[in-house]
Amino acid sequence: MTDLDKHRVESLIEGELTWDEMRNDVLPDPKDPDRFEKTREVLQDRVDWDDPILVPLNDHLYVVGTDDGRVVRAECGEDLCEVDENWKRSCEVFVREDAEEFEELYEEYMHVDPDWAFELREWYCPECYELIDVDAVPVGYPVIKPFDPDIDTFYEEWQGRPAPDRESTETAAD
Repeated sequence: MTDLDKHRVESLIEGELTWDEMRNDVLPDPKDPDRFEKTREVLQDRVDWDDPILVPLNDHLYVVGTDDGRVVRAECGEDLCEVDENWKRSCEVFVREDAEEFEELYEEYMHVDPDWAFELREWYCPECYELIDVDAVPVGYPVIKPFDPDIDTFYEEWQGRPAPDRESTETAAD
């Protein structure tokens, strides 16, 4: 087992590790038991707010514990919604649906044929306009969030402790 220090986890998140470093230091199983906590600390250090990141949803989106509950928050600090709601409904969206728009990203003939009723939906933070997610879907496909993390089960059964936003509540109740 290879324990990654916080600096190596930060390099992993930044995409700075070589393939050999990934293959030898990051991918081997079993993982070091505190890797998630190190990752969470690195992510927490990168944001300008103090509420605890519970789980990352993607590179710029997190579930965060607040005094009022759990929210989905963009990296810039914008709260999009409660954790059980569809965060995409709070975002700005740009829909690419014709050849000209596809060719801003792909070379000619390297994208899907627009006659196939296909679109790319780009989801942006309404505050800072950071690209948060992209969906490649048929026209008319419903707006679906990728998944609902079971945060309590993850922390209690996989991490062996309460989620950070529950620790202070449970300590106060004891």
